[in-house]
This record gives sequence, structure tokens and C-alpha cells, in this order.
Amino acid sequence: MESAGELFHELPVKDMVAWTAMVTGYAQNARPKEALEFFERMQDAGIETDDVTLVGIISACAQLGADKYASWVRDIAEKSGFGPTGNVVMGSALIDMYSKCGNIEEAYKIFEGMKERNVFSYSSMILGFAVHGRAHAAMQLFREMLKTETRPNRVTFVGVLTACSHAGLVEQGRQLFATMEKCFGVAPLADHYACMVDMLGRAGQLEEALQLVETMPMDPNGSVWGALLGACRIHKNPEIAEIAANHLFQLEPNGIGNYILLSNTYALAGRWDDVSRLRKLMREKGLKKNPGCSWVEGKKGVIHEFYAGEMTHPEFIKIKQGLEDLLHRLKAHGYQPILSSVIYDISDEEKKRLLMHHSEKLALAYGLLSTDAGCTIKIMKNIRICEDCHAFMCSASQVMEREILVRDNMRFHHFHDGACSCGNFW
Repeated sequence: MESAGELFHELPVKDMVAWTAMVTGYAQNARPKEALEFFERMQDAGIETDDVTLVGIISACAQLGADKYASWVRDIAEKSGFGPTGNVVMGSALIDMYSKCGNIEEAYKIFEGMKERNVFSYSSMILGFAVHGRAHAAMQLFREMLKTETRPNRVTFVGVLTACSHAGLVEQGRQLFATMEKCFGVAPLADHYACMVDMLGRAGQLEEALQLVETMPMDPNGSVWGALLGACRIHKNPEIAEIAANHLFQLEPNGIGNYILLSNTYALAGRWDDVSRLRKLMREKGLKKNPGCSWVEGKKGVIHEFYAGEMTHPEFIKIKQGLEDLLHRLKAHGYQPILSSVIYDISDEEKKRLLMHHSEKLALAYGLLSTDAGCTIKIMKNIRICEDCHAFMCSASQVMEREILVRDNMRFHHFHDGACSCGNFW
């Protein structure tokens, strides 16, 4: 993108095509903040906006997950004549955007207001319900879709199978998977097998899940083996976990998260020698955990980013004090740090210190300081939420009487009154 930017600046005349190329380029390269900055400059320059530009900037908003930008972009789309009511492409994109911004209610309002709906709008809404843990709403919409002339596609079935998984609808999921190709002409791909493995794993049917993986007509990818490994951690099955992890070590040799999951599975089974062996292997390979980054939307739509252990935020002293006060309150209600979430061979006190400065905890403390009592706190995160932070959010939602929404790289977690929408399986 740096080379593209240099070429852009050298252009004597920067038309809509050039601006759109930069906006969509940043969005496609997972650099949403730069995409939004370019789009703002494009608006300030008075450059006309078309549907291609809007789809690109909507994608950037979805990645960032910020409500202010989502509303701003929607207003521009409507003023440019591309409102969701009469434009099925724009409507589908906005459904996806609002879902990923954590506003599933607004996404459904868009869907309901559309004069025309196609497989993409149905699929976006079904998948949105599914990743927010609204499984029954997803299944109901799927049934409504089948009553129309719209036929489901690959993404539709990812959505409904995900919904079945999250709601424990194993038999219904099996039936849908079995009829995909026979009744709808959609051949199952690796993504669908990953959904099935996740569903069976959640239900504790690990042997059946492993058998399904081993009989797949294509080579299982990292998503498939990862779903099985995650299930093994929940159900404390180190034997099948080793099978899944060994495949993942081949497919994703630098994926430290797989080592962490296997290590935690060993720890839960009391196999401490294996925990030590695996951690030694991680050190020898020089594997390092991706820096955790979380962000929240502050007043006037300003995005506040936090990195694990960061002390550079201008309000860090207030954030640290607020976090310490919150920790004392949570401990009084039974919360205890889950030290196995730290992979390093350090003292327990040092583990507690590291856990306290995870990025999502810093973001939560800032959210509590900067929002009014009773307001929902929305936190976006670049990697999977750890077990300790998940327990911390559950407890905080109850003690502080707040709705807390966390979007990690897997799904949405809605924390309310001490419980999470994921049912502690993620």
C-alpha cells in the first residue's frame, strides 16, 4: 500500500477511480483506519462517491467495529442514492457492517426495511445472528428464507450450522449437513466441516468429531483441526487434542495459539510434565504470542487502542486505578485469576501482573471511566479472548451491572449478569 500511496500522490488529477482504489486497497489489506482517513479526505475534496467506494468503506467500518463511523457511512450512502431500502447490494453490506459493529438490532432493521432481498442479504443476516449467539433467530430466518424463491448458498449454510453449534442443536445440524448437497446442490466445503466439528465438539462427542475429520473428502484445514482442539480443551481430552495439535503444528508451524490450547488441555488433565515439555518446545522455536490489541469507541467517535502492558494512554493512571479498584470488587465476589492463561514459566505473582494488563481489561477500565452508568461497553479485539479475561468480563458484567460486548477474532461475546452468550465455549 505504501507504493500505491506514492503513486496516488504523484497523480496530477485524482479522480473517483483513484480515490476508490486507495480506500478499497486499505480495506482489503486490513487497514481500516487508513481507509477511513482516505475516505474522509475524499469527502473533503468533494469527490463523488459510487457504490464501489461505499462497499469498500463499509468493509473498513465492519473491521473497525465503530458505531459512529457506521452511522456516518450509512448517511453518506443514503445521500448518494445508495440507501439500503432499494439497493440489495448496499443493504447486504450494511447488514454485515452493523453485525460486526455489535449492533445486531440495527442490522435486522436494515434487513426488514429492504424491498428486495437475495441470498446475500439473507446469508448476512443469518450469519450475523449466529455469531452473536442468536441461534434461534438465525434458524427462524433460514426457515422463512426457504419459503421464498431464494435458495441458500455456501455462506448461508455456514451461518445455520454455526447457529446449530452455538445452540447445541446437534440433530438439526446433522440433518442440515446431510441435505446440503442432496436438496440444495451445495457441496460441503472445509468451512462446513469445521462447523460440524465445532458442533459435535461442543456437545462432547469428540470421537464422532474426529471420525468426521478423518473421513472428509478433502484435506482438513486449520479451521477444522482448530475446532477439534478447542473442543478438547473444554472437555479435557488430551489424547484427541494431541492428534489435532500435531496436524496444526504442520499446517500452522508459527501458530502459538495451538501450542497454548494444547498446553492448557494438558494442564487441565494434570499432565504437568507435558506442559513443561511443550513450553520448552515453544521457547526453542522462538514462538511469541501476537501482541493483544483491543479498542473501544470513546466520545465523539474517537477510537482508543490498548495493547497488553501498555502504559502510554494519556489517562493511564486513572485507568490503572480504576482497574485495581474493579479487581478488588471482583475478588470480593469470588473471581480468581486463571494463571494457566499465561504461558510463560514465571512466578504466580508475575502471572497475575501480566493478566491484569491484558488489552481487553485496559479497554474495559477505560470504558467504565468514560461512559455513563448503564451504558453497554463494546470492546473489539484482534485475537481470541483468553480464559482469564473471559471470566473477568463475566464477573464484571454482574458486579458493575453493565452489558459488556467483546468481539474477538472468533465471535461476539455478550456478557450479562455474570454469564456469556457463548456458554463458555469459544
